[in-house]
Amino acid sequence: MTHTTLAALTLAVLLAGCSGSEDKPLAAAQPITDGDSCHVCGMLIGELPGPKGQAYLNRDDAVRKFCSTTDMFAFLLQPENENRLSHAWVHDVAVTPWSRPADDAFILASEAWYVAGHDQRGAMGHTLASFRERHHAEAFSETHGGKVLAFGDIDLELLTELARADASMQHNGGMPGHAGHGSGMNGH
Repeated sequence: MTHTTLAALTLAVLLAGCSGSEDKPLAAAQPITDGDSCHVCGMLIGELPGPKGQAYLNRDDAVRKFCSTTDMFAFLLQPENENRLSHAWVHDVAVTPWSRPADDAFILASEAWYVAGHDQRGAMGHTLASFRERHHAEAFSETHGGKVLAFGDIDLELLTELARADASMQHNGGMPGHAGHGSGMNGH
């Protein structure tokens, strides 16, 4: 049993004990396989760098996989999905390589800390760097720039700003706010 599966089962048992209801346990994060494509953009997930996301909606046991945390949030923040989220998973990039995050590094998205506006490239551009511990997010921000945010701080306005910054970066040939850093993968 992987660490992620054990954590998910433990959390589900604790939540069920507190609520006193017959809620079923949280579905665990699923491995990213070679043929998995992003629910939003259709890109093959395993070929792209940076943290990925997965989401489960209410009344549906199917997992939706995303090539980036940004694509996951773009999906979750759509009006038809906002109130349907059961739970979501993201990679903790403090414990897994940025270039190819491991399946055993998934954490609950709602409990993660995110860094937006950093100098690392993810799937198709900017992505939100995700971390289990705030101090890891802060250390990443000190090294790579950006702002530390909680799950509830991420909205469509922020995603639009990130997309505009990506467009500006592509036009100007560098990361916004990080002149001279380039867009190379330093791995984390």
